[in-house]
Amino acid sequence: MESTPKNPRVRTPPMKHFFWLLWLLPSLVVAQEFSKPSPYDSAHFSWRKPVPRDRLRELQPDRPGVTESPFTVDAGHLQIEVDGLRLVNSGTGREARERELRVAYTNLKLGLSRRTDLQLEVPVYKVTKQRPADASEWQERHSGFGDVTVRLKHNFLGDDRNHRVAVAAIGFVRLPSGGLAGGGGTEYGLVLPLNVALSDKVSLEAQLQTDLSYDREEARRFVGFIPSLALGYDFTEKLGLITEAVAQWNTQQRRWQTSFNIAPLIKVTENLQLDAGTHLALDRLSDREYFVGFTLRR
Repeated sequence: MESTPKNPRVRTPPMKHFFWLLWLLPSLVVAQEFSKPSPYDSAHFSWRKPVPRDRLRELQPDRPGVTESPFTVDAGHLQIEVDGLRLVNSGTGREARERELRVAYTNLKLGLSRRTDLQLEVPVYKVTKQRPADASEWQERHSGFGDVTVRLKHNFLGDDRNHRVAVAAIGFVRLPSGGLAGGGGTEYGLVLPLNVALSDKVSLEAQLQTDLSYDREEARRFVGFIPSLALGYDFTEKLGLITEAVAQWNTQQRRWQTSFNIAPLIKVTENLQLDAGTHLALDRLSDREYFVGFTLRR
């Protein structure tokens, strides 16, 4: 792990200002959305009284990017979002390196009401390897079940695609259930996703995430901020593409990390979506990721 200078100079890239500007733009039309009626408003269902299948809204997964969807799962229905395989590489050149392989990371989501769903992230299997900066071979390896995360999402505005703007909040707590394969401590976070429908085929998504993460080596927690922007485009009813810009900052390293993400989407049916993609590092501190997964709604 790279050591942190005693008096680091914090440089804020122009990208940060771009994130905040686009986050403020949708507020100009939010007021108009409150008075806009929704056909779904009259559907009074719950987890005990499921929404009929012929009245389900469009499938809106939180995956595959960092920027999540402000839309919830329909009441009484289960949605399964799976990271089938994800390879994460950290560190470059002469720095200490870390490699992580995640298998069948699953997010189980249950619609509780019209605007709220409960989520359980189950990291089925993870393998991590570490190689010190002065070593030529991987020297430390941990594998096993990861840290379980409990999440609650509530939509405050625009609960279906008839609204131009949708806003939600996601609170989560990550439990240290993974032993040496996990983070080592309880972590907390809040996610604020926003979606703006620019047209029938194009959508702009923005998100601000803040979390309190735990570092096992230093045995203390750090505050992090992760703003992101994503642009989604539907080429056809079956094929779409998501491009995304992500920035990260925390009180441990005190410097920005940036990446550009791209993922094609294949909408097999109204209840099944496949995806694959990569996170491309724009600086030497950012992780490089490659993944494939799917979403299934029941």
